[in-house]
Amino acid sequence: MKNTLWFKAAGVRAVKTMAQSALAVLGSGMFGVLEVDWLNLVSVTIMAGICSVLTSIAGLPEVKEEVPDEVTQ
Repeated sequence: MKNTLWFKAAGVRAVKTMAQSALAVLGSGMFGVLEVDWLNLVSVTIMAGICSVLTSIAGLPEVKEEVPDEVTQ
């Protein structure tokens, strides 16, 4: 399907998206560590990672697509 470079780029992008989502949930009105709904935080973070990987299937600008010679002619 895809090469190793694609998996690495998609993984990096997914981790960044997951971190951003976790920060968004933490910053959405939760003030104390004991008040955080940790199950919700983990759930949202994992879903963001899954969505990021699924979006990466459409294409990653960091990874140049290899086009067979037959298509370009």
